[in-house]
Amino acid sequence: MKFKKILILFLIFISAKTAEAQLIPVLGSQRAGTSSLQFLKIGVGGRATAMGESFVAVANDITALYWNPAGLVQFPENGVHFSHSEWLVDLKHEYFGGVYRIGKNNAVGLSVTSLHTPAMQKTTEFEPNGTGEYFKYGDLAFGLSFARKLTDQFSFGISLKYVEETLAELKMRGYMFDLGTYYWTGLYNSRFAVTISNFGPQVKPTGSVTLVGNRTLDNFQSFPPPTIFRIGFAIDPIDNPKNKLTTSIQLNHPNDNAENINIGAEYAFKDMLFIRGGYKFNVESENFSAGIGLKVPVLITKTSVDYSIANYKDLGFTHRLSINLLFNKK
Repeated sequence: MKFKKILILFLIFISAKTAEAQLIPVLGSQRAGTSSLQFLKIGVGGRATAMGESFVAVANDITALYWNPAGLVQFPENGVHFSHSEWLVDLKHEYFGGVYRIGKNNAVGLSVTSLHTPAMQKTTEFEPNGTGEYFKYGDLAFGLSFARKLTDQFSFGISLKYVEETLAELKMRGYMFDLGTYYWTGLYNSRFAVTISNFGPQVKPTGSVTLVGNRTLDNFQSFPPPTIFRIGFAIDPIDNPKNKLTTSIQLNHPNDNAENINIGAEYAFKDMLFIRGGYKFNVESENFSAGIGLKVPVLITKTSVDYSIANYKDLGFTHRLSINLLFNKK
């Protein structure tokens, strides 16, 4: 039995490398820059991002609000999640999520995402050192989610989102949704998941910009949101009261780049101390990630603190810190 589990784990990791070389087309990278609202692609949670964002088939914590809404019924507690990311070029990324269980088979959730910068000085061709005026850039998203367990093996979930982006005098708004499924295969403790995220109509900025020569620009091109289709598979080759190893592999099909594959692993010691790692194949600007986590009971909650670091090659490292508070249902 142990040999079969190790063999399955080995085949998962080997298949990821083979797919990178033979199955994943690179021509899709020509689609880069063809979608809007890029902040929606920033992963949330120290746990998921440490596992290389290979998480749609794991998704058994509150960050399922972002990764796979069907995962909201994969844990029995109510809870809240707070996440902070030190993003690239001094951007700050914040995420809040809350989940409430309705009976045994249903759950609802709320999420808020923010990406923002300090005020920046305006410059022009004739005043490259600044005009004395300042502007801000910011993104905001609100999501409402619902998940239902139809059988002991199959669950589905949906999230509806309102998204807003502000750049100086321009503002862009849109509505979109996420769909997710979660299926326990019956093969050992493996599960399979399919999600589609950020699906919705094209959006474009509103407002006007004053150009050099007092010319006004108020008509802008429309672009689609960053829709992404994901298929994931996860299995726990080691699972006992003291040690647990979770592994996952995920195929991603974005509408604005080439297909890519993520792999991730999480080792848990007594469901208290966690060590995680992940890797992204066929992603031009990213590769490895890693992180640690600690789960302890605090008063009436199970509190988890997770930290991750991800390498963005030429751009440097990003850091994420997140806190989960789970409240046991009476």
